[in-house]
Amino acid sequence: MRPPDDLPDEAGRSFGHKAFDELSSDGLPPGPSGSPPHAVPPTKPARKNRGRVDIVRQKAGRGGKTVTVVKNFVGIGLPEKEQLAKRMQKACGTGGTVKHGQIEIQGDKRAEVAEILTQAGFSPVFAGG
Repeated sequence: MRPPDDLPDEAGRSFGHKAFDELSSDGLPPGPSGSPPHAVPPTKPARKNRGRVDIVRQKAGRGGKTVTVVKNFVGIGLPEKEQLAKRMQKACGTGGTVKHGQIEIQGDKRAEVAEILTQAGFSPVFAGG
């Protein structure tokens, strides 16, 4: 249950007051020149580490054809995986797909795939054989 706005708190202020309005910036060092006092200076976006992904070369069960598989994505949806797969296909000059949450690229293209994943902010690790 929300208290009525006309009831005072311990300090005699109503519940509808804004606590941060009473703060001041007196005594703080000045900000960069030419910027408003509360503006955040523009910064270059930091390269975010999006987690480790495994790059595996597989041949078993594929009729002797080699496939590069990227798996163990965390916090990435299907549309973004499809975009990454498209970039990988274009860079490698081969076909590929997204199956079962994994990106599959035709051929042994681990180095090219690792480069694209690094540019996208992931930490690629060569796993398996």
